[in-house]
Amino acid sequence: MQRNLLFIGVAGLGAFLVLTSTAVRQTHAQGNKPRDFVAPVIFQAAGPGSDSIKGTVDDYRAALGKTVNGNAAGPLTDGHREINWDGGRTDIVATALSPNPFDGFKVSRGALFTTPDGTGFVQAPPSADVAPGGLAGVFNNPTYGTIFKTFSLSRLFSAIGSNITDVEFFVPGPDGRRATVTGFGSVFTDVDQPDGGGPGKKHAPTTFMEFFDADDELLFSSSVPASPGDGSLSFFGIVFKDARIARVRITSGSVAPGPDEGGKRDVVMMDDFIYGEPQPIVPNP
Repeated sequence: MQRNLLFIGVAGLGAFLVLTSTAVRQTHAQGNKPRDFVAPVIFQAAGPGSDSIKGTVDDYRAALGKTVNGNAAGPLTDGHREINWDGGRTDIVATALSPNPFDGFKVSRGALFTTPDGTGFVQAPPSADVAPGGLAGVFNNPTYGTIFKTFSLSRLFSAIGSNITDVEFFVPGPDGRRATVTGFGSVFTDVDQPDGGGPGKKHAPTTFMEFFDADDELLFSSSVPASPGDGSLSFFGIVFKDARIARVRITSGSVAPGPDEGGKRDVVMMDDFIYGEPQPIVPNP
């Protein structure tokens, strides 16, 4: 089946924000029938540091439901979930390697991570004094200790052997059913190339997100805004009026982590994942 991807191109230097109207939250889950397309509310920003995106991220959290539901069993009627890779503690700086699929947050927060062509995942600071040495050590590239910065201290997240991460949703806790969410957003670091090809060249964006429904039909896709320069931060998230997102595919950068940046190579890491409270998929009558 051919899918036509809609990329919303974003280019420019420094910080910026595009925010369409105020989101309306509903917690009705999606069934399996096709639905007419309704444009989601889009939140995006990019810039040299945390202050460049913080306001947009806070607005996005509020649009999903201000309460952070943590590890509470679901489904809940309001609020949202977050994964920031370090439990909100700045003292968690260990490098953690996980297999593919990675189900460490499936029960606690309703998110399962897979990579179609990678070998696993890493949660780590850009660099560390203890072996294997953070992202710089895992990917055997000392430059990674300086070109990547965190939004929430102290660890970042990445697939290993791939630049593609799939996120699927489940009802947190013992329920465990497949679920959909109203919205999903992510923080990225060092998105340098919005079009993947440099000035005057037209290529697909290096970093973009695709959102799918419970039937694996494409709902929406967009590039992630870029801010050239080491350690920059970007955010992109969407919110629908109801829970219709069952899977998100994230393409972070133009290549899998490992090589130096340069030319068409744009290496990108991820930070906070923020998403609506997972709602069980309701079968059609």
